[in-house]
Amino acid sequence: MSLTVCLLASEAAPLSKTGGLADVSSALTKYLHAAGHDVRLFTPLYSSINRSKFPPQPVEGLQNMDVGVGLHSYVMSVMSTQMPGSTARIYLIDCPALYSRPTLYTADVDEHLRFLAFTRAVFICCQKMQWSPQILHCNDWHAAFAPLFLKAQYDWDRLFANTRSVLTIHNIGYQGTFNSSFIEDLALGPKNYLLHQDDLHAGRINPLRHGILYADAITTVSPTHAHEICTDQYGMGLQDSLRARGGALVGILNGVDYTEWDPRNDHYLPKHFDPDTLGVKAELKQQLLQRVGLQIAPKVPLAGVVSRLASQKGIDLMFESLPAVLEWRELGLLVLGSGDPPYEKFFAELQQSFPGRVVFRRGYDDELAHWIEAACDMFLMPSLYEPCGLNQMYSLRYGTVPIVRKTGGLADSVQHYDPATGQGTGVVFNDYNAEALEWGINTALDWYAEPERWRRIVRNGMERDFSWQRQGGLYVDLYQRLIA
Repeated sequence: MSLTVCLLASEAAPLSKTGGLADVSSALTKYLHAAGHDVRLFTPLYSSINRSKFPPQPVEGLQNMDVGVGLHSYVMSVMSTQMPGSTARIYLIDCPALYSRPTLYTADVDEHLRFLAFTRAVFICCQKMQWSPQILHCNDWHAAFAPLFLKAQYDWDRLFANTRSVLTIHNIGYQGTFNSSFIEDLALGPKNYLLHQDDLHAGRINPLRHGILYADAITTVSPTHAHEICTDQYGMGLQDSLRARGGALVGILNGVDYTEWDPRNDHYLPKHFDPDTLGVKAELKQQLLQRVGLQIAPKVPLAGVVSRLASQKGIDLMFESLPAVLEWRELGLLVLGSGDPPYEKFFAELQQSFPGRVVFRRGYDDELAHWIEAACDMFLMPSLYEPCGLNQMYSLRYGTVPIVRKTGGLADSVQHYDPATGQGTGVVFNDYNAEALEWGINTALDWYAEPERWRRIVRNGMERDFSWQRQGGLYVDLYQRLIA
């Protein structure tokens, strides 16, 4: 049965991206479109989007629309462009007053308005197109008021009479909270009683909480994380609201877009490989060492990091563990990322302390990220919490053994290798401390020193399938249950 699905996401790869949300919104759109569903992905037309690479075309009937957000009014137009690698279209909400800023997200006083206006605009687009979505799929706090608006402000419109809402929480650490003095921006009027009253009395309005309260279904991006966010440790203050929703919350592990991330066809690589041609991986490693200026022998293990440099990512654990391992063991390290200044400073100083053995590249470089996944021997991902994570799944496909902490999607996608059975795909440690990470790295180095064992772990990982063909079907099952 063909479905009509309206997707709202604040970013969509490769047009706009700060994290996994961008990859997921695009990959899910591609999957649904290829499966024959009428899916329309809406996202803001940020000034940073490369318009020559992704030429936007005006959508007829959706130009110069007046969009009211409380007492504020904006003029918006809708453009569309073809999604790379698909015939699906992305719908881009064009409003320079809101989206022409140096970064996708800001600390500006009108940040809540930027995404309230985006959410309102999507409802208006559906009305003007006379398009009745069966599923309104909202992602993270930026679109989390849509389920409440659907129930409280668009209940009169027969167009949405059969629309069911889904909220996906990609990162519960970002909730979009703003001051309750801006309550009129929601334009709920006499229905303000629908807002979370305890939050209001505390002087705040939390968009993500309202998505949790009013969505017909809530998903997060791994089964383990669905359990974690209901606990006081990981719920970030929303655990009571999540627990109250009971079975409405489910975890669906993100899929991987293997048209983009697969050593068999990676367009960034000069040569391709699979489990039977691992010699090519070794050749790529030699090229990468020369390219970034690492002066280690090709047989010395090389660890990679591609990460936002934030406390969530477990960088604090590396402060003690990495210098200790580098002091005593043969190991090269290549880090790509940017973020909090203390973490950038740590990696810059680590490069100075171990010249030729450690290289830190600040920022993000998609091509280098692919090379790191393809040419490194192991990949470090010791997260404090990780709703899903994609890099560990990329690493498995590229034969780059992940070293991860047992949390969220890392626990669901990486199986600790058992030397007794030969089963397992990586190194998994439990405790969040430097000693545990040091144990994980040393364990991987010990296994690397046994070539037959290492090849077994590598091949085990490369055989795992996290494709959207598997994971996307779980979303379709959920949609069908909602509209049944």
